[in-house]
Amino acid sequence: MYDPKSLKAEEFICDKEVQDTISYAEENKENIALIDEIIEKAKKRKGLTHREASVLLACEIPEKIEQIYDLAEQIKKDFYGNRIVMFAPLYLSNYCVNKCVYCPYHMQNKTIPRKKLTQEEVKQEVIALQDMGHKRLAIEAGEDPVNNPIEYILDCIHTIYSIKHKNGAIRRVNVNIAATTVENYRKLSEAGIGTYILFQETYHKETYEKLHPAGPKHNYAYHTEAMDRAMEGGIDDVGLGVLFGLDLYKYEFAALLMHAEHLEAVHGVGPHTISVPRVKKADDIDPSKFDNGISDDIFCKIAACIRVAVPYTGMIISTRESADLRENIIRLGVSQISGGSRTSVGGYQEEERPHDTEQFDVSDQRTLDEVVNWLMTAGYIPSFCTACYREGRTGDRFMSLCKSGQILNCCHPNALMTLKEYLMDYASEDTRRKGEILIEKEMEKITNPKVKEIASQRLQLIEQGIRDFRF
Repeated sequence: MYDPKSLKAEEFICDKEVQDTISYAEENKENIALIDEIIEKAKKRKGLTHREASVLLACEIPEKIEQIYDLAEQIKKDFYGNRIVMFAPLYLSNYCVNKCVYCPYHMQNKTIPRKKLTQEEVKQEVIALQDMGHKRLAIEAGEDPVNNPIEYILDCIHTIYSIKHKNGAIRRVNVNIAATTVENYRKLSEAGIGTYILFQETYHKETYEKLHPAGPKHNYAYHTEAMDRAMEGGIDDVGLGVLFGLDLYKYEFAALLMHAEHLEAVHGVGPHTISVPRVKKADDIDPSKFDNGISDDIFCKIAACIRVAVPYTGMIISTRESADLRENIIRLGVSQISGGSRTSVGGYQEEERPHDTEQFDVSDQRTLDEVVNWLMTAGYIPSFCTACYREGRTGDRFMSLCKSGQILNCCHPNALMTLKEYLMDYASEDTRRKGEILIEKEMEKITNPKVKEIASQRLQLIEQGIRDFRF
């Protein structure tokens, strides 16, 4: 039976409830009265149920889709303003004991070189990332208890936080590693991580087990219940995601929202982020072999429906997607993007982009400076802010501020100050010029006179070489 408060995977992601939801959405996809009712509910910024959101996803009425897109854009502005948080992935090791059929790191792949960074190599990667201007990383590693034990991950986190190069510093480390124990999550929490991220890949149990034929990841329940163990271990912020293309997108969409509802029901805190990656080419992986690929139009529609259904969550689009697609989808609710990414182990130290250990082909290969320049040209504020994490505004504390709209009072000036740091330390001349104009314009939007005065003073101090201010 479906029970969002259950701690059993097959009860809070109940297959029958997902199937019934898809049927309900199909039956009502042309029910204009119901669709209008759902859109009106979404306008209250309190979110939608998985069934309500699935109706919007199934809707094919052009004018209603446009209303959903406009609403998604407005909700994103209401919760997160015009800020886009910047981050980069850092691949530590591609050793893995799983046999995931969509990932080139699977243990049967004999063509990909296996590599694991030493702590000195981690240091050099971090320096390279700091010299680009990054302040926030998401570390990645294959599942291998011998080569990548939790102690190795913890050592890497310590190394990352310890490196201060010129004016650079990594201020937040998010972690994307395999499902683990409550004890290990507690160790990650004590190490000072930001968000724990784990993609479900697919919520359809039968498909999941076929795609993970061997290895620890084969255990559907253990993987799906990982976020509950993470929160039990003291991690405040968790990030969900599915790999669209592995199973039917309507199934994944409904189940993803059910997972968010489950976290709210049990822990009082929904997902800090939701990622929406698609299957991409890599080494011995051919995405055309998967039957459930989705078009760009459907992909954009999924993003918009997630935004109106889960208005508080951060939405992430990575460099898996092309520059053109990212430009089209970003208005529909995206609040975080990667820039200048390399998905190979040790890739940032190389002058030329290495491809031999990439987890997936990077479609958007623009530099971080080019991405920052593009965002500002489009009217967005590239933000390198990590203030909430470092000020303890995490978990339910962050969510209460976000849902009430008060978080903008901190985030907007913090974004401008971290952008100023980037402009002073790393930007090209054209990017710096555009950024200074943007900051001056955005400062006028700060309505609190005291906050505006303090922010103005700090921007001047940043010009004098002082760093790391935050509200």
